[in-house]
Amino acid sequence: MQGKKFQKRIENFVCEKCQTFVKGTGYTDHCPNCLWSRHVDINPGDRKAKCDGLMEPIGAEIKGGGYVIHYRCQKCGHKFKVKAAPNDNFEEILRLASQPLN
Repeated sequence: MQGKKFQKRIENFVCEKCQTFVKGTGYTDHCPNCLWSRHVDINPGDRKAKCDGLMEPIGAEIKGGGYVIHYRCQKCGHKFKVKAAPNDNFEEILRLASQPLN
């Protein structure tokens, strides 16, 4: 069984949820303003997921001294989580952290 392999991709994008222009860093996988994402990867950066649905941030938790954001795809229901980035909207992270994870 082959392990997950991260593929760094520097891509700018316009958030489909809030229309914020996002300058990619190679590690950018969600909008730092509204925290929404798109279901485009199977493994980080590979762009092999065929779904392309919007990923809703459904919760956040403190883990290892930082925050982890939990997502659910609105199209196929796939769930995943990622570390919050330093430039993420902290008020939105706190709002998510105050909600129970379903």
